[in-house]
Amino acid sequence: MRSVLFCGCLRPPSIMEHPIVFAEPSFSTRQAQKEAFESNKLEKRLCRLVGKAIGDFNMIDNGDRVMVCLSGGKDSYSLLNVLLLLKERAPIDFSIIAVNLDQKQPGFPEHVLPAYLESRGVQYHIEQQDTYSIVKRVIPEGKTTCSLCSRLRRGILYRVAGELGATKIALGHHQDDILQTLMLNMFYGGRLKAMPPKLASDDGKHTVIRPLAYVREKDLERYSQEQAFPIIPCNLCGSQENLKRKEMKQLMAQWEKHNPRWIANMFSSLSTVVPSHLMDRQLFPFENLKSGNVPAGQGDIAFDADPCDTV
Repeated sequence: MRSVLFCGCLRPPSIMEHPIVFAEPSFSTRQAQKEAFESNKLEKRLCRLVGKAIGDFNMIDNGDRVMVCLSGGKDSYSLLNVLLLLKERAPIDFSIIAVNLDQKQPGFPEHVLPAYLESRGVQYHIEQQDTYSIVKRVIPEGKTTCSLCSRLRRGILYRVAGELGATKIALGHHQDDILQTLMLNMFYGGRLKAMPPKLASDDGKHTVIRPLAYVREKDLERYSQEQAFPIIPCNLCGSQENLKRKEMKQLMAQWEKHNPRWIANMFSSLSTVVPSHLMDRQLFPFENLKSGNVPAGQGDIAFDADPCDTV
């Protein structure tokens, strides 16, 4: 290194004489760093929400064999990916097997899911059943196929779960699915009913879980794009335009534009139910209610301010 004579002594050149110049990162580099940060933040949020749902509803126990139903859509891919991440850090031991039902829709790319799952080192099973032909034969042209398709899929997946020794069946329904189902039941079924995060099959042999219950669809869409999942479109029910569920999705989008809190509050209401202030006589003994009874639920709030007036 060059030295400079100063007061009869040799000294190295000062920083001021030869300042170190740090190059500013390029715009593309900064953009890539920002995208990586946001992607990591999103994945952490998904893991936190899925972990919370699993904990709140005791979805997975030690020693469980979880059958993840993989359709090839963004929701089931995201579910599988997050469960694989949580499996690595969970305080309990459980195994995962991915199951796809090949319904023999025309043009279905049979190679996509096996190739993806093998690249991830995930144990999997492909069940081949021609439900497509059954649905097309039974349902008249122009009518929605969802109800029959769903029943056929459910029966097959229950059977496969038993054959594979799965103790839990994980589905990729998210918060938006749950709210849309609530609205469908209210508007078209005349009942308060949605998708529970955990349920037992009618025969009591299977437990179905929905670990994405707290996750919004918009986050899954973004996560799917970031992860570049090999999405397979559905040519059976997913391609129908006259679905009532699509109407509910559009309605929710309008509500959220008007007031973003409405969707969050509606979802919160599913876990904050006051039976004494509804009208279901099977949930609350109205016939036995008389003066002098101990207040039930949230008590007498008949003359309280309407919550809509205080928000």
